[in-house]
Amino acid sequence: MGGAVVPPFHCLKSGKMIEKSQVQQVVEEFLQGATSFLVDVTIDEKSKSVMVEIDDDEAVSIDYCVEISQLISAKIPEMDDYDLQVSSAGLTSPFKMLRQYKKYIGNEVEVLTKTGEKLQGVLNSADEDKFVVEYTQMVKPEGEKKKRKVTVAREFGYSEIKYTKNIIRFK
Repeated sequence: MGGAVVPPFHCLKSGKMIEKSQVQQVVEEFLQGATSFLVDVTIDEKSKSVMVEIDDDEAVSIDYCVEISQLISAKIPEMDDYDLQVSSAGLTSPFKMLRQYKKYIGNEVEVLTKTGEKLQGVLNSADEDKFVVEYTQMVKPEGEKKKRKVTVAREFGYSEIKYTKNIIRFK
């Protein structure tokens, strides 16, 4: 579930390179021991932008994002040449890493497989290789006239899916 390696980019003014790993290191050092964690860093050379996405086991405040943004700018002076955005992972954004799967264990999720199958159920477990979603479906048992609800626990490998995301329901 690791991300792709982004090549370093040259800054227009300073001529120095900004690497994804530089930004990751600054953020991960800051977050060490916290309930927050780094989800992704994206550098776009054309628009001269850097996007840092963080998440937390509880919640991410705007002030916390501002604090991280200021820290990155202070530690990487070349960042002055880029538009830096630090934001929290959206509540219904697709999961990008194992820690997000673990955060949402026990919650209802939507899964879209690479074959186009979409299902909703409760995320039961997640580890390095797979995750399990439990859902109900209508099944007509052999020899019976009517369908009935059956609970199914289905295992998915991360390579089998396009996305998994949290579902928010207002009751």
